[in-house]
Amino acid sequence: MIDEARRLAPRFAARAAVHDRDGAFPADDFADLREAGFFGLMAPARLGGAGAGFADYAAVAYELARGNGATALIFNMHASVTGALSGVTDELAEALGLPPSALAARDDHLRAAAGGAWYAVAMSERGAGSRLSQMSTSYRAVDGGYRIEGAKTFCSGAGNADAYLVAARSAEEPDKVSQFLVPAGEGLRVEKTWDALGMRATASHDLHVDVTVPAGALLGGVEGLALVVAQLAPHWMVASYAAVYVGVARAAVDAAIEHVNERKLAHLPAIRARIGRADAAVAAAHLAVMEAARRVDSAPGDAETNRWVWRAKLLAGTTAAEVAASMLEAAGTSAMRRGHPLERLYRDARAGSLQPATSDVCADWLGVDALGGDPDSEGFAPRW
Repeated sequence: MIDEARRLAPRFAARAAVHDRDGAFPADDFADLREAGFFGLMAPARLGGAGAGFADYAAVAYELARGNGATALIFNMHASVTGALSGVTDELAEALGLPPSALAARDDHLRAAAGGAWYAVAMSERGAGSRLSQMSTSYRAVDGGYRIEGAKTFCSGAGNADAYLVAARSAEEPDKVSQFLVPAGEGLRVEKTWDALGMRATASHDLHVDVTVPAGALLGGVEGLALVVAQLAPHWMVASYAAVYVGVARAAVDAAIEHVNERKLAHLPAIRARIGRADAAVAAAHLAVMEAARRVDSAPGDAETNRWVWRAKLLAGTTAAEVAASMLEAAGTSAMRRGHPLERLYRDARAGSLQPATSDVCADWLGVDALGGDPDSEGFAPRW
């Protein structure tokens, strides 16, 4: 799948300017991903998937982002759903006391992904961001299932996915935050609000939810698991986009090298130094992301693993923004023209430190942890 991602990346890159200009969902990229079987990347082999681990996903996301960061970012959301589902092993399910029906639903969702279905994430809300405990979207039990009502923002791929992971708080017990996989269709309404500086092709529009879902839509089959899972194994919520932004940073270096060579500027020491520093910074950030991913696979939920998860997101977001800015300066004013790859990559890279957890939140988490506090509950803002 990594080789296949490398094969597709140039194709994505050739389309990226048009998708960015129009702020349009990259439907042709997603058709390629479906045909190549990428939606089953995280599904186990017994259900028809590739059985990839987190490190495999990170390597794939890095390559896809070198083609188009927006495409890779939307795909990340699908991988975070299927990866989290695959991470609920039978042993973990037994430890958590999950009912057999939840495991059957897990397998159904993963089998569908392996067959070509893809999922979006409807987590963030206006005024609350991605903090689960602050959400206003609510659910309540009804005959045969749950009624969910609320509004989400920054829903990448809105209007194009087969189903949406929706986070909501219990109307009866607000401390309980649960997640539901809601099929596309009646009860979901997309409001086209996404007209952003960067990642314009992610179609991250608002999603209004007023729907009744069957009991099997409750992921895990037990209410209130969302906050627990976020704290124990934060990699999908915190660092899954890290590989995407390192890939965007690498694409910026590649674009700068091509531009500098075309303009015959490679003899200038200042430009060479900028490219050299950028190359080293991207390589270092990539190593940090892959180390975090390796630890997630070998020791998920371990305290040191979670430290690496937060480090990876911090380094990826900061590096992407700094490298893309430096490469734009190295290339010069002509690279600022709308439609130049570096102009788009600069804007896309800038989003890396802003996506939750933001670079400031990551740094604060690491600082509280280093000082011996509880980084999930202390700090300047609630993490979840």
